[in-house]
Amino acid sequence: MAINLQKGQRISLEKSNGSKLQSVCVGINWGAIEKKGLFGFGSSKEAVDLDASCALFDENKKLIDVVYFGNLKSKDQAVRHSGDDLTGDMGGDDGLDNEVITLDFGSLNPAVKHVAFVLNSFRGQDFGTIPFASIRIYEGTPKRVNEIFATYDIAHDASFRGHVSMVMGIFYVKNDEWKFNAIGEPTKDRKLEETVNTVMRNFL
Repeated sequence: MAINLQKGQRISLEKSNGSKLQSVCVGINWGAIEKKGLFGFGSSKEAVDLDASCALFDENKKLIDVVYFGNLKSKDQAVRHSGDDLTGDMGGDDGLDNEVITLDFGSLNPAVKHVAFVLNSFRGQDFGTIPFASIRIYEGTPKRVNEIFATYDIAHDASFRGHVSMVMGIFYVKNDEWKFNAIGEPTKDRKLEETVNTVMRNFL
């Protein structure tokens, strides 16, 4: 399995031992924004609320379900969200993911052929102003990382500056096999519903 995919790269979900991947996690880790005080004296932390979400589509690109902070499990229970983090790491990078979405391929509704992961800045805070914000897509559980196969550093990638939403990547079925497209593209959207529509129009 490839590690640290480039944007737009596609891979089959085959582990290094040749077996097929059964479940994946998408984890987001980010920090609060440090605000300097007046005339440079002191500083304070501004909470950052990033929202990881997942949209499930059938082969005709029809939306079947959306998992986000207001709906933590898909109808088939195959996609689960760890819950809404409203602040980010207030005390510096603790190395842990603030939000994790788990996808179990074996439990997915057979009608689902595309599973898209997106990220939105709930309060409209520019990705470029966040001190650290990274995404990793990996095999494992929310508490254990076995093998990483895609990472994005959205705080330090200039292409994300000035944006508040992005499409992380899409799992899709081809020849009865699940594959992954590491999209990593910012969008002009302000809300989750708009980002889901962008996925339907441009990336499926």
